[in-house]
Amino acid sequence: MKKGILDILKGKFLVSGDAPKNWLFLLFASFLAALMISSSHQADKRVHEIAALNEKVRKLRSEFVEGRSKVQQLRLESSIKNTLVESGLKPSIDPPKKIKVKAEEK
Repeated sequence: MKKGILDILKGKFLVSGDAPKNWLFLLFASFLAALMISSSHQADKRVHEIAALNEKVRKLRSEFVEGRSKVQQLRLESSIKNTLVESGLKPSIDPPKKIKVKAEEK
């Protein structure tokens, strides 16, 4: 048993009589390992891209909510009144009168 482990550690299985079979298996195993490492790196890259896009979506959503609240504030009657008073317009003292139009019959 001790001799078998020493032979593996010294690499004698790579130079023995059936070495080409061992070399083909090692090349195949190396190829699979490289493929697995590449796949893992690609997955990590995608995860980082998704995290960056989620952060961007969160910022854009925040900007949208802020803009919407500003627009709602500007649409309030009190803010419109203040803007018009600064321009020199005042609210009417007399309430508006309703105009009724009668349709002509033919």
